[in-house]
Amino acid sequence: MSPYLLGLRLSGRRVLVVGGGRVAQRRVPALLDAGALVTVISPEVTHALDDLIAAGRVTWEARPYEVGDLDGAWLVQACTDDRAVNTAVAAEAEAKRIWCVRADDREASAAWTPARGRVDEIDVAVTAGGDPRRAAGIRDAVVAALRDGTIDARRGRTKPVGVALVGGGPGDPSLITVRGRQLLAQADVVVADRLAPRALLDELPPDVELIDAAKVPYGRSMLQEEINRLLVEHAKQGKFVVRLKGGDPFVFGRGGEEMLACAREGIPVIVVPGITSPVAVPAAAGVPVTHRGVSQEFHVVSVHVPPGDPRSTVDWPNLANSNGTLVLMMAVERIGIIAETLLQEGRSPETPVMVVQDGTLPTQRALHATLSTVAERVTAAGIRPPAIVIVGDVVKIGQEVDMVRAERVP
Repeated sequence: MSPYLLGLRLSGRRVLVVGGGRVAQRRVPALLDAGALVTVISPEVTHALDDLIAAGRVTWEARPYEVGDLDGAWLVQACTDDRAVNTAVAAEAEAKRIWCVRADDREASAAWTPARGRVDEIDVAVTAGGDPRRAAGIRDAVVAALRDGTIDARRGRTKPVGVALVGGGPGDPSLITVRGRQLLAQADVVVADRLAPRALLDELPPDVELIDAAKVPYGRSMLQEEINRLLVEHAKQGKFVVRLKGGDPFVFGRGGEEMLACAREGIPVIVVPGITSPVAVPAAAGVPVTHRGVSQEFHVVSVHVPPGDPRSTVDWPNLANSNGTLVLMMAVERIGIIAETLLQEGRSPETPVMVVQDGTLPTQRALHATLSTVAERVTAAGIRPPAIVIVGDVVKIGQEVDMVRAERVP
C-alpha cells in the first residue's frame, strides 16, 4: 500500500531516537530543525551527536533502551544496529500508538523517513517505496530544478514583490548565482543589460515582459533615468521586476542609483550579488589577480573616460607606481593613451599585459603583450569590447601554468 504522506509539525514535541550511530547522526539534525525536543537513548554516541549534546540541543541518556522509554513521545526513530532492539522499540510503539521509523527494515516500519530538501518556503519529501538512495536521487533532482527555476516557480500564492537587482555574472549563463536564477524564474518583467547572460532570457516563459536596456558603446543606449523610471513604474503596477545585469550590480553597474530610485518611491529592493568580471575573467584565462610573492593587491579601474579627462577620478600616477595588479574595464578603445600614461608615470615598458575578450564565453580569446606593445597588438588583432585588460606580473603566472601543462603533454 502507498504511504499516506503528512508534514509533521514537531515543534515542542518529544521525539525519541534509540541508537547513537551514523543513522541517528543523520536524522537528529532534521528533527532539531523541525523544533522537536530530541532525546537520544544509547550507551554511546558519535562525535557529531556529542557536539549537539554538549551544546544543550539534545538530551542524552547513556544507557540501553528499556520498555517505557517511549512514554510521552510523539515519534520514535529506531536506529540501532541490533535488530532485536529495533523490533522491541517498534512493538512498544505499536502498542502505544506512537509512530515508529525503523532504520533496519522498511517493510516492518510503521513510517518512513523521506529524503527531504528545502528551497525557500518549499519542502520536498520523497519516499520512493522506502528506498533511501532512490529517494535521495529524486529529491536532489527536484531541489536542483526548484533552485534554478526549471520547475515553474511563478504559480505559487506568494512571490517576491518590488525589484530585484540581479548580478548575472561575467557572461557564461551557468555562472549566475542560485538565488539569481530563482528570482529570474519568478519575474513578471525583466530589464536586461547588454552584458547580462542572454541565453537565460530564452528560457523565460512567453508571458514575461522583456525590456532591452542595452548600453552599446558608441551606439544606441537607454538613459539611466529611463531605466529607473521603468523599474519603478512596473513595480508600482504590482509586478515583480528583475533588473538583470552583467557581473555584479554594484561593480560599475549603477545598481546603487537604481536602488536609490526605488527607495525614493517606496519600492522594496532585493540585491543579489554576482560574480564580478574583473576577477572572474582573468581567472577564466588562467591568471590570478593576486599571487603570493608577486602581488598582494589589485586595483579595478573603469576607463569609461581616458586619463587626463577632467571627469576622471582615477589617480594614474599612483597606479603606475603600484606593485599591484591593474584590472582595467572598458579600456580597449583607449588602450593607447592608457599605456602611454602608465609608461610616462613610471611603469616599466616590459610590464606583462593580457587582454581577454568575451571572457567565460565560448568565443573567449586572450592576447599577450607588454605595456610598450599592447596598443599595437590590440589593434592588429582586432580586439573589441567586451574585453578586460590585466596589467602586472601575475600575467606571467598564467603563462607559467601553460608552459608546465605543455611540458607534461606526452
